[in-house]
Amino acid sequence: MEVTLLGAGDSTGTPAAGCGCETCRAAKDRGISRTRFSVHVRNPDTDQSLLIDASPDFRTQFLDHDVPLPDAAVITHIHFDHLDGLGNAYRVFRHLPVHASDRVDPATGESVATTIRKRYDYLDAVQVEELPPYETREVCGLGVELVPVEHPPVDCYGVVVTHPSGGKLAISGDTNWSIPERSLERFHEPDLFLVDALVPAAFCENHPAGGAHETPDGTPKTFGSKHLTREGALALADLVDATEARLVHLSHFYPPSEAFAEPLAVDGERYEL
Repeated sequence: MEVTLLGAGDSTGTPAAGCGCETCRAAKDRGISRTRFSVHVRNPDTDQSLLIDASPDFRTQFLDHDVPLPDAAVITHIHFDHLDGLGNAYRVFRHLPVHASDRVDPATGESVATTIRKRYDYLDAVQVEELPPYETREVCGLGVELVPVEHPPVDCYGVVVTHPSGGKLAISGDTNWSIPERSLERFHEPDLFLVDALVPAAFCENHPAGGAHETPDGTPKTFGSKHLTREGALALADLVDATEARLVHLSHFYPPSEAFAEPLAVDGERYEL
């Protein structure tokens, strides 16, 4: 598999619009961009491509990076920074199968698949395909599985993508530390793990809810209630025995001395699995 990280940023991206913080200034000075989260996976055996999450930055991501338009997509949850790029299907695709969970979310009263179907009913190209959690489906010649995680208050999923030759990509999804045991088993031993790491743990003091799921030394693995801290993401990568981990869904709340250090990812990184 050829994996391209189209967007390594959170819902605002870095640099954030209208922001003059030191980290955003440093990103501009270095020519570094973290657009809203999205991953491109190409199967060289079939010459087909899969898009995981449709970033609002879809247009610029595909103009900036030398990857083909996707033959199919997977949507992890209904927050705008993972979904609203589907609007780019207008006049770009004749047919785009979009795979999403069929599980009804108590918070919304409908599944992710149903929400997409309603929101993009004006786009003939968007063909929603319901995918039950923990069920592997062949898409673009790859195995694709939605893995439930915890991102309150909405239903949210990680993704596991496998190649017939044995390569395994795991994406944590937007999540806190309370990932179901069954999901941790599905994430186990990926060749590449892309892990939500919104902020460094020290930044939890700036959240009204603070941090949660602390280590024995008091380091929060969850920021507030929705996302992993950097330290939580690294602990999760260790827990699932990832061969390589890259931290994604990054905010501009990392101090500039830490914001561009390994293993924090930036847009355009490529991997061969």
